[in-house]
Amino acid sequence: MASDYDVVVIGAGNAGLTSALTLAEKGRKVLLLERHNVPGGCATSFVRGRFEFEVALHQLSGMGTDDKPGPLREILRELGVLDKLEFVQMDDLYRIIMPGVADVKLGASREEIISTLKENFPREKEGIEKFFDLVYEFCMQMIGGVYMHDPDISREKYPLYFRYALRKSKEVLDSHFNDPVLKAVISPYWSYMGIPPSHLSFSDLAILLFAYIEFKPFHIKGGSQALSNALLDTFLQNGGTARFNTPVDKILVEDGRARGVVTGYGEEIISDYVISNASTISTYYELLGPEYVPEEVKKELGRSTIGPSAFTLFMGLDCEPKDLGIEEATNFIGTSLDMERTYALSKTLEKPEMGLLSCYDVSDPDFSPKGSSQAVFVVLQYAEAWCNIGPSEYYDTKYRYAGFMLDLAGKAFPGIRDHLEEVEAATPLTHQRYLGHPGGAIYGFDQYAKDLNLFMNKKCPIDGLFFAGSWVDSGGFQPTLTSGRQVAKVVIKDMESKGVPR
Repeated sequence: MASDYDVVVIGAGNAGLTSALTLAEKGRKVLLLERHNVPGGCATSFVRGRFEFEVALHQLSGMGTDDKPGPLREILRELGVLDKLEFVQMDDLYRIIMPGVADVKLGASREEIISTLKENFPREKEGIEKFFDLVYEFCMQMIGGVYMHDPDISREKYPLYFRYALRKSKEVLDSHFNDPVLKAVISPYWSYMGIPPSHLSFSDLAILLFAYIEFKPFHIKGGSQALSNALLDTFLQNGGTARFNTPVDKILVEDGRARGVVTGYGEEIISDYVISNASTISTYYELLGPEYVPEEVKKELGRSTIGPSAFTLFMGLDCEPKDLGIEEATNFIGTSLDMERTYALSKTLEKPEMGLLSCYDVSDPDFSPKGSSQAVFVVLQYAEAWCNIGPSEYYDTKYRYAGFMLDLAGKAFPGIRDHLEEVEAATPLTHQRYLGHPGGAIYGFDQYAKDLNLFMNKKCPIDGLFFAGSWVDSGGFQPTLTSGRQVAKVVIKDMESKGVPR
């Protein structure tokens, strides 16, 4: 059977775009299919009034600087898009505001962070030093042993890695600090993974802190949509083909091998390989069908749980950030030191107690029209509670929850309500509709230690079918962009081993 394409890529999210571009660069004939009308998935934007709102990016990790490049900078350079984009470095990691309890700003260097924490928590000086020594030593061992694929990795060679990788973050925090306020100040990045320190592996918390400190947090001029557009344009320049508003209904299988796809319009497209940037759940049970799901895959999927989505409030403001006291691009706002309760609330429709407010105008004054600004305020929310309300209750519930969000934002930045020019709210059901992810999940499955990449079987039992993205790797921008690149290299290697001609 003659193939129409060497590879069909399902989904133009981060991983779909980087996998398609990597293959096209190597001279492969690639078709990229996307159900939405724009590329990017989470990495996109939309317009309301005079504002173009950033959907998902808060802080891009792994970029590094020209003189100290990070892994993502190198990937984007290899893909040919680095010089097509302008990146804005953020001066600080974040500000955490807990009215009446703490208001701490952490700079983007190890020395600044340690100095600030010691100044605010003088009784914890020794623990602060030891904690960051551990974070750095652990991450260096993790990078050397796991990321660099050391064939001689062992407990003796990498003792800290083997000792701490699967320990819970809360356990490590408790062993270094007594002050609950300090623990809250040092760990809000747990929300970037979607589960609290009591369940989050120390390896995830440590590498987040290390990556943002060493390679700095960045924003992109024009938002993440600029990145998605650059990846798509470069893919097309390399001979790739993309179709939007084109859902995939079925993956064709013949003699145990993927042989192409059927689109939502009934068109059969024959291909030697298929890469799915859709969720593994949708791919197996909707695009393939239960008859193609082996028992071991059913058991693996059954052990995992769908991760959180989000409630996101997009606010166009008729003033500049400084007029509201917004001095940092990244602001964690909380009213409770109980991170377990904060997490538990994400499974209810009750008032949230922690949120992340991003104001890109602080780092990039050109992001919004002159004299205005925009803020995106987000809290983690699981979809189940939203699925359990009736259609007639949905909008009332949505706007009531948006009111909770404004109240929480107002505790840190009084008067923010008075400067609203445009407001849009997105619930988990909104994210589900636009992303096509089960539960509108923004990180894939819950990121428990048992679901770390180390234990997940990324190889699909259907020959010629591969997965890319947050459902088989970690969630977030750097991990998903990297995932697509890595999967494409595996496909290229498989093609070469089988002698598939270009």
